[in-house]
Amino acid sequence: MTTLNPLYQLAAEQKSAEVTDWSARISWVLGLIVFIAFVYWLMRQGWKWRGSLQSGLPELATTPEGFADGETLLTLSGRYHASTTAGQWLDRIVAHGLGTRSRVELTLTEQGLDVVRPGAADFFVPAAALREARLDKALAGKVLPEGGLLVITWAHGDRLIDSGFRSDHAAEHQAWVDAVGRLAGTTDHHLTSTTEGTAR
Repeated sequence: MTTLNPLYQLAAEQKSAEVTDWSARISWVLGLIVFIAFVYWLMRQGWKWRGSLQSGLPELATTPEGFADGETLLTLSGRYHASTTAGQWLDRIVAHGLGTRSRVELTLTEQGLDVVRPGAADFFVPAAALREARLDKALAGKVLPEGGLLVITWAHGDRLIDSGFRSDHAAEHQAWVDAVGRLAGTTDHHLTSTTEGTAR
């Protein structure tokens, strides 16, 4: 009889495993959902606040009549990443939809740069507003391989803006640097990343 007691106790211990505390688990899940929703709300509020700070930015130019009749210098299909204040690679501009990432179709002519963005606001940069183009690796928190980003600097109102694009064929970027430089009348092209240091 005594030899059966350890077996009986072992069987009793196996049957008395703790039942999962579902109320505690559900509380944790609900708490996590509330936390994620709160973080998302804070991000939305930050986006709106940044937009209100940039409300003085003029409306973006639209494609002028007869633009399609001009000689096309270059075209590009790829992605629009973001726009920032020139020289400040983390200072994202969100006003007028410039903060929205999207697909993009770029067309460059002697009149300027036409930016067509499916699902987001299109805009046009007159040739007189173009300042330079360069190869870079980061913009608005997005980091790519060295030279993986085409950044075009242009003037809008009293502000200089850096807009970042990535072609579906990255080998096209250098041709854009050269063409925008010629159109803008600049000769000193920055071919490598300028995101090092505190200035950028």
